[in-house]
Amino acid sequence: MEKTKITFKGQITIPKKIRSALALKEGDSLIFTVEGDHAIVKPFKKKSLLDFYGTLPASRAYPGLEPIREEVHKKRAKRLSREHIK
Repeated sequence: MEKTKITFKGQITIPKKIRSALALKEGDSLIFTVEGDHAIVKPFKKKSLLDFYGTLPASRAYPGLEPIREEVHKKRAKRLSREHIK
């Protein structure tokens, strides 16, 4: 168990042992939850999109960039032509 004090501004310093155990570094976020008369603090690690790769099943094979670009261009052209008619 580690002890720390709350400053005048309501800030605390997380002891080195705890920062090391949770692999916390400058800029990391924490989540506080209250349960009864105590608080639970958990690290909130930001994830990149690559961390989610493969988490959802694919409904079809990846067609590559060129077919995707063509589809985007078609849909943009269709939308722009509708806006031009109005």
